[in-house]
Amino acid sequence: MKTIENNMPSSKFKSELKIMSLDTLAGITHDLKKRGKKVVLCHGVFDLLHPGHILHFEAAKKQGDVLVVTLTKDQFVNKGPGRPVYNQRLRAESIASLGCVDYVALNEGPIAVDLIKKIKPDVYAKGADYENPQDDITGKIKDEQEAVRSVGGRIHFTHEVTFSSTEIINRHYMIYPDQAQEFLEKFRKKYSVQTVVDTLKKLNSLKVLVIGDTIIDEYHYCSPMGKSPKESIVASKFLRAEAFAGGILACANHTAGFCGNVQVVSVLGKENSREEFILDHLKPHVKPKLFFRDDAPTVVKRRFVWDPFLVKMFEVVFIDDRPLSGKNEKQVHDYLSKVIGQYDMVIVTDYGHGFLSKNLIDLICKKSKFLAVNTQTNSANTGYNTIHKYPRADYVCIDEPEMRLAHQDKFGNLEDLILKTAKSMKCKYVTVTRGHLGSLTYSKKDGFSQIPIFSKEIVDRVGAGDAFLAVTAPCAAAGVPSDLIGFIGNSVGALAVRIVGNRTAVEPVPLLKFITALLK
Repeated sequence: MKTIENNMPSSKFKSELKIMSLDTLAGITHDLKKRGKKVVLCHGVFDLLHPGHILHFEAAKKQGDVLVVTLTKDQFVNKGPGRPVYNQRLRAESIASLGCVDYVALNEGPIAVDLIKKIKPDVYAKGADYENPQDDITGKIKDEQEAVRSVGGRIHFTHEVTFSSTEIINRHYMIYPDQAQEFLEKFRKKYSVQTVVDTLKKLNSLKVLVIGDTIIDEYHYCSPMGKSPKESIVASKFLRAEAFAGGILACANHTAGFCGNVQVVSVLGKENSREEFILDHLKPHVKPKLFFRDDAPTVVKRRFVWDPFLVKMFEVVFIDDRPLSGKNEKQVHDYLSKVIGQYDMVIVTDYGHGFLSKNLIDLICKKSKFLAVNTQTNSANTGYNTIHKYPRADYVCIDEPEMRLAHQDKFGNLEDLILKTAKSMKCKYVTVTRGHLGSLTYSKKDGFSQIPIFSKEIVDRVGAGDAFLAVTAPCAAAGVPSDLIGFIGNSVGALAVRIVGNRTAVEPVPLLKFITALLK
């Protein structure tokens, strides 16, 4: 009769035999533990297998009888553009080829807590750089320690010679375009990872008031079937639908990840208000103050999307963008007059959908301690919704077409247009986002800084500009240098374009991991 010990892979077997699903592995480790074997678990990305990993695995194996290594799937690796360098199959096969490793599996989620509870290791081995929880920018090591203890195990820190896969890749593999590589080499000399981490952590103390139009973004996923034989249209088969809290709601959710006190002020339509959906999709610590207008619906932008390629085929907008009635305007004006002075800063995202009247704009500009403004050009307001609606702002963040439209200057020098905006609006900071060209930042103190893009993989551009504004505006209010604002903003944008619509907000932990990878 075969025993578990006889069934265990050895160096005589192909490394592929060591690789299995997490559920299968959980069954095997359960049986091994019943037979008195001590199971050790190592978990990580292990993008570039190097001597430090091998020494770590060998030291971990000495803590027990069986060494299990689990890897983060490609889709959950937040280590910057071009990462992982090696896909999950190659990473798994490389680790499985090591004699000290007995089993390999891919984690099904982004964090290790659930897999620890499934594998139930006797020992969970991590490198010495995780030994001090204060040094872990993700904060996840504490959760992992608790998970290990909950299954009766212990955590062990190995103290072997360490190397950084990320640093090796950044220095020798040239995974970034030339412009980004050159920028990062200079930027790393000026700013450390800890400087950026500390900068973002300080934002938590800010009290932020976020004002703007509510938009519900709907994606109706379809599959084109072909041209109708009787009409000049392409018929599409409906597959499913998904709705996101967009517009100012998305901005508030992004900001709330970094600032501890956030209130959102917006207006909904009494007709199809979607209030319940909105309240369900705001983060728990975002305080909503919602007004209702009788003469319009809540704005809904329904996009018909070709699945699985996320190609937008057509859009229907449910909107009435006439200005607020006198009654509604007075309600908002009275409320803002009472509360606006209580906040360290105000963020306005103005989509030109009828909410922000001249009277409200004048009040916001007059009463805000620090004002960050974004005016967006869209199909409903082209030419009517420029940044010069606002007599002042401390931080202006718009894209290049919006800047050029505001000045009626299609081909002029962009830096000159920024200087004109800064002078006329008395701006401390101006950022112009430029798509694949990155961003151009300005402050009187720091001058101009051109920041390249850090994103290679683009899933969906919807909402990326809102995410950029939502995180960089508090940075500007905190007095962060303009080149660092642009760097943080482009990092946020790189994460945002990998999110479908506004399905989730850009969160601090993935952003810090991304930035750490860029600066190592």
